[in-house]
Amino acid sequence: MSDRPNILMIMSDEHDPAVMGCYGDKIVQTPNFDRLANEGITFDAAYTSSPLCAPSRASFTAVQYVSRCGVWTNDWSLASDDYPSLPHALNAAGYESWLGGKMHFATDHRYGFSDVYPGANEGEKMRGEGKRRAFGDMTESERGWAGRVAEFKTADTSSILEKDRDVTAGCRDFLKNRKADDKPFFLLAGYLAPHFPLTIPQEYYDRYKGKVPMPEIPEGLIENLPTNYKHLRAGFGVGQATDEETKLGRELYWGFVNWLDDEVGKLLNALGDSEVADNTIVIYCSDHGENKGDHGLWWKNNMYEHAARMPLIVHWPKRWAGGQRRPSACSLVDLAQTIGELGGVERSDDWDGESLLNYLDDGNSEWRDIAVSEYYAHNIASGFQMIRQGDWKYVYHTRFDDEHGPERELYNLKDDPKEFDDLANDADQADRVAQLHALLIQELKRDPEEAEAECRAGVVKE
Repeated sequence: MSDRPNILMIMSDEHDPAVMGCYGDKIVQTPNFDRLANEGITFDAAYTSSPLCAPSRASFTAVQYVSRCGVWTNDWSLASDDYPSLPHALNAAGYESWLGGKMHFATDHRYGFSDVYPGANEGEKMRGEGKRRAFGDMTESERGWAGRVAEFKTADTSSILEKDRDVTAGCRDFLKNRKADDKPFFLLAGYLAPHFPLTIPQEYYDRYKGKVPMPEIPEGLIENLPTNYKHLRAGFGVGQATDEETKLGRELYWGFVNWLDDEVGKLLNALGDSEVADNTIVIYCSDHGENKGDHGLWWKNNMYEHAARMPLIVHWPKRWAGGQRRPSACSLVDLAQTIGELGGVERSDDWDGESLLNYLDDGNSEWRDIAVSEYYAHNIASGFQMIRQGDWKYVYHTRFDDEHGPERELYNLKDDPKEFDDLANDADQADRVAQLHALLIQELKRDPEEAEAECRAGVVKE
C-alpha cells in the first residue's frame, strides 16, 4: 500500500448545499451524502471561485483566482495544456491524475489529467467574445426562460442522465481494477447533475411533488436587487416564470439531487469493495450552487449563498473522526492547495489560497477564514467580486460606465442568513466596507476595476 493516500474527488455541477440532509434540509433524501458527512468533516462556508462552470473549474485546476488564470467565461480555457496545474504538480510528485466526466475543458486540453474513459470531454473552447449589457437596458430575453422551462419534465433519459451514468460506470470500473500497490491516484469524478435541463425519472419527481416550499421573496426585494442581478433576471428571462413553473422546477431540482445521491452511492460502494478503500480520501464538492427561484433568480451567476456557496465534505476515517463541522470560510483554491499538500506537492508561490490540512486536523487551529469569488461572464453590465470573512460578505460591482457605479453589497450572514438586508449603504458600516474592500484587493493582488478592465479588453465586445 502506498504511504500517500489516494484521492477520489467527486465534483457535481450546480448543487446548492442547502438541498442536502447533512446541511439541514428536511425534505430531500441524500443518504449517501449524509453518510459521508457522518463519517467525515463538513464545511459550512465553502465557496466557489466563480458561480459559473468553466471559470470555477479552471480556477481549481490552476489553483488561481479566475482573474489571475484568465478564464473569464465558459468560452475560455487556460492558456495552454502545459499551464501549471494541480494535476501536473501531483503527477510530478508521483501520482496519476485521472478524469472521469465533466471538467468543462476543451477537447484537446487535460492539464495533466488522463481520461478514465474515451469521450469524457467536452467540446472546443475559443478565446471567445462576450459583451456587457448597457446599464439602463433591461430588455428581457424572449427565449431564455421558455427554452429552459420546456425541459422541466420527467423522463428516464436525457443528455445529463446518460453522461452521468457513464461517469458512474467508468469511475466504478477504475476503482474496482485499482490495486493496493499501484501508484497513488487522484481521480476526479465529474458529474453534471443537478445542472439543468431539469429532466429526471418520474419516481424521483413523485417523491417531492407538493412537498417543496416556494422561494421566500419579501415585498420590494426584486425592485431593490443590485443592477447586475436585475440584468440577470432580464437576460435569462426569469421574470416570465409563473408560480406553477417555479414550483415544478424546484420539485424537479430536489428530485435531481436525490438522483445524484444515488449515483454517488454506487461509486462509494465500488470504492468500499475495492483494494484501495482504506487508503483513499473522498472529497465531495460542487463547482457552484443553484438559485432555484431564490431572490427571484435561477441558475447561478451571482454571489448570494444559494449560488456562490458549495457543499464540501472531506472523508478519511483513517485520519479524521466523523461528524465534525468546520464553520469558517474557504474556497475551491484552498481545496486545491489541500489536495496538493496531501499529495506531497511543494506549494507554488503563484498559487492562491491556503491548505486546509491543519484546519482539518484540528478545528480549533488558526485558519484565515477568507473566501473570494468572481463573475465576469454573461447577462451582466459589469464584473463583480465577493469576499467572505467571518460573519460578513462583501460584494463589489465594478463601474458600469463613466456615469454609473460602482455598487456594493454587504450582509451579516449570522443575523441575516437569507441576505435580505443589504447594509452596504449604512453609515455605521463604512469602515467595514473599506476594510473588506482592501482585503479583496490584497487577495486578488490588484484593484477589482483593473480585473474588469482586463476582461473587457480581452473578452468583451461592446
